[in-house]
Amino acid sequence: MSANDFRVAIAGGGIGGMATALALACHGIASEVYERRDAFPEEGAGIQIGPNGTRILQRLGVAEFLQAHAATPDVLSVRDGKTGRELTRLPLGSWIAERHGAPYWTAHRRDLHVALRARAEANPLIDLRTGIEIASFVTEPDGITATGTRGETLKASALVCADGLWSNLRNKIAPGATPQPAGKVAYRCVIPAGDLAPEFTPNAVHIWLAPGAHVVHYPVNAGRDIALVVIADDTMRERGWDTSASAATVREKVRDYAPPLQALVAAANDWRCWSLYRMPPLERWSNGRATLLGDAAHPVLPFLAQGAVLALEDAITLAAALADRRSDVEASLRNYEQARRPRARRVVEASQRNGRIYHMAGAAALARNTTMRLAPPARVMAGFDWLYGWRL
Repeated sequence: MSANDFRVAIAGGGIGGMATALALACHGIASEVYERRDAFPEEGAGIQIGPNGTRILQRLGVAEFLQAHAATPDVLSVRDGKTGRELTRLPLGSWIAERHGAPYWTAHRRDLHVALRARAEANPLIDLRTGIEIASFVTEPDGITATGTRGETLKASALVCADGLWSNLRNKIAPGATPQPAGKVAYRCVIPAGDLAPEFTPNAVHIWLAPGAHVVHYPVNAGRDIALVVIADDTMRERGWDTSASAATVREKVRDYAPPLQALVAAANDWRCWSLYRMPPLERWSNGRATLLGDAAHPVLPFLAQGAVLALEDAITLAAALADRRSDVEASLRNYEQARRPRARRVVEASQRNGRIYHMAGAAALARNTTMRLAPPARVMAGFDWLYGWRL
């Protein structure tokens, strides 16, 4: 394949895949995005996008579209789930935008994906294809040949495996790597903002901490709706994002919570759930001209709200690496991996640590609460400069 024919195949049309295509296009690199389903996915829950993510969306030309559907919360309120007492009130809004040069948004995952896809569809360097699942690949001297599950043969200069937690291609790069249940299940729904009790600040991210479960809710759909998520110590066999859950099951998870939150959860009926998974760090992300990206490379628990944002960071790092050395794709992919592995591992570990803090019980919970009440909010947020201040 000649240098003039340089193009990248991307397995997976989710957030990571779409962002990679757009990032490549910023460098003049053509790509083809292959989505295994017959239509691009629109399911999912609410999503928090910190400044390290919104900065990338601005760079990709997506921010203006998404801004009309997102909310910009002013604060993050952390409460004790049992008593309802507010432990701390951390600044977001203008404070975080001024500190990091980009806003903190909350939105529906569907709206983020629609924004990415609309931008990709309008770009002549990007070809979006559905109903094609890449099952294997072979690196060749001048490119890579991939094979679909229905016998399709695809040729490209490089292959990006952005096919998610249950990646069909990860085993071809890191054999034996399998996600393991984290012992937690997330229950999600979206409710009208009018259902939020008057004592709750509407334009805020709220986190309620308690043993065995925690609850998060925040505005989406430009503040017209509230995304409500309950994450509880639990297990389930289904792998999908869209398993139905009974309202009674979710109410039981918060039966020991403060009455205002119980009332909020009781007002919701259309619950969906999914099991959370984790995976030990992979020995490698790349094999020849193929590499992993996003959840396929580094699944992350949602306790720092960084899963999708890590995929955005991966996307622009990978695109820059390929643009810098497109004459040596394998070296480019190694550079990408070396740049991203330490960052991804730090975020994964910090997310796991946050999960343990959220579900503390007894004396540990009392110590946590005291620390949160006494710590100056701005100083707490400054402790996340390493996270939100990331730039390529």
